[in-house]
Amino acid sequence: MSWKKTACVLCGNHCGLEAQVENNHIVKIRGDKDNPISEGYICRKGVNVAYHQHNKDRVLYPLKKVGSGFERISWDQAISEIAEKLKAILNQHGPKTIASLDGGGEFSFLSTAFPVRLVRRLGSRYNYSAANQEFSGRYWAHGLTLGSQNIQMESDFENSEVLMLVGKNPMMSHHFPQARKKLKKMAKDPDRLLIVVDPRDTETARIADIHLPIRPGTDALLIKSMISIILKEGLTNKEYIEKHADGFNEILPLFDGFDTRGALQVCDLDYDLVVRVCREFATRRSSLLDDLGILMNRHSALVSYLLVVLLTLCGRIGVPGGNYMHGGGSRNNPRDPGVWRTLATDIPAINGMFPPNVLPEEIMNSHQDRLRAVICYATNPLRSYADTTAYEKAFQNLDLLVVTEIAMSETAALAHYVLPSKTAFESWDGSPGQGFSKNIARMSPPVVEAEGEQKEDTEIFTLLADAMGLIPQIPESLHEAAKRDLNAYRQELATYLTTFPESGKVLNFIVAKTLGSAMGSTLLASIFPMFMQLSKTRQEEAAKAGFPVGPDQGLSIYQAIMNHPEGVLIGLRDPEKNMAQISTDNKKIQLFNSEVEDWIKQINPGDEEVQIRPDEQYPLILMAGRHMDTNANTAMRDPAWNKLRKPCRLAIHPADAEALGILDTQKVRVVTEAGEEIIESEITTDARKGQVIMPHGFGLVYDGVQYGVNVNRLTKNTNRDFVGTPMHRYVRCRVEATG
Repeated sequence: MSWKKTACVLCGNHCGLEAQVENNHIVKIRGDKDNPISEGYICRKGVNVAYHQHNKDRVLYPLKKVGSGFERISWDQAISEIAEKLKAILNQHGPKTIASLDGGGEFSFLSTAFPVRLVRRLGSRYNYSAANQEFSGRYWAHGLTLGSQNIQMESDFENSEVLMLVGKNPMMSHHFPQARKKLKKMAKDPDRLLIVVDPRDTETARIADIHLPIRPGTDALLIKSMISIILKEGLTNKEYIEKHADGFNEILPLFDGFDTRGALQVCDLDYDLVVRVCREFATRRSSLLDDLGILMNRHSALVSYLLVVLLTLCGRIGVPGGNYMHGGGSRNNPRDPGVWRTLATDIPAINGMFPPNVLPEEIMNSHQDRLRAVICYATNPLRSYADTTAYEKAFQNLDLLVVTEIAMSETAALAHYVLPSKTAFESWDGSPGQGFSKNIARMSPPVVEAEGEQKEDTEIFTLLADAMGLIPQIPESLHEAAKRDLNAYRQELATYLTTFPESGKVLNFIVAKTLGSAMGSTLLASIFPMFMQLSKTRQEEAAKAGFPVGPDQGLSIYQAIMNHPEGVLIGLRDPEKNMAQISTDNKKIQLFNSEVEDWIKQINPGDEEVQIRPDEQYPLILMAGRHMDTNANTAMRDPAWNKLRKPCRLAIHPADAEALGILDTQKVRVVTEAGEEIIESEITTDARKGQVIMPHGFGLVYDGVQYGVNVNRLTKNTNRDFVGTPMHRYVRCRVEATG
């Protein structure tokens, strides 16, 4: 048996894998040492991707809900009936009643644009994205400070002397390539400093040089304190601020006289240790990474804002060893009157998307434009999003729920139609670009064949778009050029778009229908337009990677990607030009914004102490979600991958367990505003006193049996911030011993 190159789909790193296949089944996995990003690195989840690929829940054929069950139907019938139902809803209720709901894209990042574009062409801008389940607050903050909600930051920590991780546990979450390997190397280097801010003694905190065991929910107090200390001690990078920032003088009154000692006392942190962290971070080559510990917590959007202020004051944005920016473009200003807002919850589009957390309310209301049809792609809201009970009621109230999935998930079980999609191992899949300074692209061919009638997601949505009449008449010459060669197709496509510029609005569908058909993969074809007309900057970056500037540069890059399933370098970015990513009018970081002025003032030890005081009815704080080696959201349907392990238990501190009369492995009842669940206890100092932890990604029903507990039965969708992000890391609860 030969080894076939592919990649993991269980997180955004897409680590390179090699698979051995026997009788069309993946029988063994190893890390791909040729992959230029992961270099053979692999975690336990990657080793077990066969459980994602091969399981009893795989959907093999299009299904239609009939009564309380499903019947197999043909693709023609499925596409025709869905198109007719969508047309009827459009004609009777209008485009605002239709929405797309997509996942994080791990199964296929390249497919996400297709359902979004389909709904857009039907006249609706309602795309409820998994990204806005987590990142809405960050998008909002970066829009105010950096000029675009689409700008993201990543740490150049390999060149950092100091790395601070806030609410992030990469030893388990693997949120950057080769996380464990690189963090362990840093922890052993006496000239580098690893700082972890986390309530828990996490796996990352245990190898850190400094651990700040912050009280849950007090991150805003800590970051405001750090900014105040840096300002008071004169640790700011004045030259950087003068050159790259605006609003410095305006923010000073917001921090002047702030009671840092009182604030850090509320945070349960040692004042002198925090001062040391501030000095190290401000005076050395430092960078910062944050994660769900703050993104799904109290004041999350403001903390994201304050982190930009902190990095700016220390001169750490857009510099070597600091935090680089990527993305940018449109402003996505939520104050723009043209920006769509949700009807029932009045939340604006953030980075062009809406938070899934409010979707049940957008369905369950009496508004004439309430949501009536949802096209759900690569996500399982009944296990992934807050308030499962609310989602169940809402989905049963829809006129049309279409689920495109690889498996019969809990959400698919409620659908009117289930459309089976191929996995990333049954089709071409990959990424047209990954990494910052080194831009790596990868497209891997199928390693196994689909065993039913599954189609690529991109083909499914192209068929729907065609049935809805959204794809214009395509000249036969374009089809013929696609069959000849890529150069002929490129020239013919350019001529077609010049003659019919409006066709550019459905370009992805046109390419899928022509080049995708000729290549036998709409996914592989989907990235072709990205290299047809490269910007001057992209051309220069590609030239540095060995692709000479010229009319055939893009074509050469595309061909190289197809020829290197392990991944290929397609661009070298100049870090010195990174500040050009800032999209504000004056190209400077905006430290002061009137929208946050009063909010920053309200962050003080007195008010915060009152707000986080334990509740008599719900005295504990539930951390709803925990990254472990044994959870993978709902991507692993077959629980056998965790055989002989106990992956789904409630972690509780020994002192809390003793006070409640709870024994280790005893069944306990967890009660929140949303509901209650019975789960086995795990008495451990992994949990902080006053905090209990339940992992996410469990409660799946496989082969008729439920495995583990669904934590989202305990999360209320109304426990959220102003941009709709659920506070999964701060859920008030009580725990009771059972008999």
